[in-house]
Amino acid sequence: MVRFKVGNMRCGGCARAVTAALRSVDPKAEVHVDLARREISVESWTSDDRLSHALRNAGFEGQRLAA
Repeated sequence: MVRFKVGNMRCGGCARAVTAALRSVDPKAEVHVDLARREISVESWTSDDRLSHALRNAGFEGQRLAA
């Protein structure tokens, strides 16, 4: 599992966009969103770099958090 802080994720629409972006690189990814903390947890076999890249391409800056 990898966790990201997504500072510009502010609403349900952003959460859906983040989830869609991550699932674009891994359709089976399990994405858990905590809007209050602006954090996401992702269960995926895809590399952290690809997940970060997908977030950036969708307009979100995801800072990887320590496990």
